[in-house]
Amino acid sequence: MTSITGKTKLFATLGYPVGHVLTPQKMNALFAERHYDGVMVAVAATPGQDLARVVAAFRAMRNFGGAVVTVPHKTGIVTLCDHLSPRAANAGAVNVIRREADGSITGDLLDGVGFVTGLQNAGETLKDRRVLLAGAGGAALAIAFALAEAGVAHITVTNRSQDRLDALISRLKNSFPRLSVSANDLSEGHDIAINATSLGLRENDPLPIAPEHLRPPMLVAEVVMMPEQTGLLKAAGRAGCRTHSGRHMLTGQLSAIFDFLTAA
Repeated sequence: MTSITGKTKLFATLGYPVGHVLTPQKMNALFAERHYDGVMVAVAATPGQDLARVVAAFRAMRNFGGAVVTVPHKTGIVTLCDHLSPRAANAGAVNVIRREADGSITGDLLDGVGFVTGLQNAGETLKDRRVLLAGAGGAALAIAFALAEAGVAHITVTNRSQDRLDALISRLKNSFPRLSVSANDLSEGHDIAINATSLGLRENDPLPIAPEHLRPPMLVAEVVMMPEQTGLLKAAGRAGCRTHSGRHMLTGQLSAIFDFLTAA
């Protein structure tokens, strides 16, 4: 796309804050590469009434195509959707929405797909691996489900909120009854440790996984994209672990996001 006209389809990356997001840049490059007349911008909205107002505005905008949904809206936006994909409904989280021709909103969950694709593109094998997953929000839900579908042997979930932790584990067990799952058991031997929280966005954030639990030859992976080298990845490097930055998750799902957003 060389210019924005009255025929250009509008898209958004919806979150709060949005100063760190990379999705608009990546998607605009993909629109240009595929000769699609669309443009994506970052839209900042706080949770609650502001989010509801923004989604209502999306419904009314006839040249609006859809949005990538990021922190902190991945679970809160679920009830604002008219239709959900089976994986979004099962996980209770959404990271992409599409405005249909009738103004209804369809939600899907591609974070986990992108994360697993990113790991596989980096040459990682997931089948029968043991995973430590920090977080129980929308990104963690998506990743946990995708890891289960990829055949991991065990997932240990850690989270500060017991209610959200219990809810994630309940959803996992209901959808994957044969999967081995535990809560906050850091004594387990893990092959892969994943930060699926927003901790790491700010320089003074605490580590989502304590350094004593980072042991080689473990792979330590991030969902935080900026900064690329988070405090967790720096600590993992010092411990001798292999690392995998958050940008791989976005790269892994770009094509799937494009296909979803432009399907209407």
